[in-house]
Amino acid sequence: MLEKEERLQKVIAQAGIASRRAAEKIILEGRVAVNGQQVTKLGTKVRHGDEVKVDGIPLDGSEKKVYYLLNKPRGVVTTASDDKGRQTVVDLLTDVDARVYPVGRLDYDTTGVLIMTNDGDLANQLMHPKGKVDKVYTAKVKGLANMADLAPLKRGIMLNGRKTAPARVAIEKVDQDRKVSFITITIHEGRNHQVKDMLQKVGYPVEKLRRDRYAFLDLMGLQAGDYRDLSHDEVKRLKSGDYRYMRRK
Repeated sequence: MLEKEERLQKVIAQAGIASRRAAEKIILEGRVAVNGQQVTKLGTKVRHGDEVKVDGIPLDGSEKKVYYLLNKPRGVVTTASDDKGRQTVVDLLTDVDARVYPVGRLDYDTTGVLIMTNDGDLANQLMHPKGKVDKVYTAKVKGLANMADLAPLKRGIMLNGRKTAPARVAIEKVDQDRKVSFITITIHEGRNHQVKDMLQKVGYPVEKLRRDRYAFLDLMGLQAGDYRDLSHDEVKRLKSGDYRYMRRK
């Protein structure tokens, strides 16, 4: 219940419909109505007693919060809906009734760890730059990789006029016959196509990319397209900001 005026996108996020950034997109798309009037202006404020609907459905601030870990397969878009009719990550959660959305995004052809939830506060916490949540990727790249070429990534490189934060990089395997390499890279930023762009910049175009870990959450026990509930302890750790990874035996 609202005790004072709040920005519309914040109210939508707190109701568990989408992250604040995604809520802004929903507003701009004309999918939100306040007191029966369509709203498309960011920064609109609402107060106690106002009726807010998203896609014709009233917000329910008491909606139970749910948390899932998905192993995203290739060829699926990381959105709640797609105007091109492509399969979305939400479509994969076939027995989930709550209106969940992805925390962050993975490219159409990128696979791996993705958190799905309706907890807007946790989503914003995890995606905020100050959280510095580790995201670990394995990339299959063209070329025979060497650490001299990859060293700039450890210092940070310029991408689109902004320097990346230092990354951790390791070469897992070099296939001399196929002229490809497998590289593990750890970042905590969330720019679009960031890992692909970083590796391209140092001369190693990405052929395949998989996110193996997000904070302490990994793919163990999950095949492509599978998902599971996060445990109470896992949710508690995420909310507390304890993102440390302890390798399982």
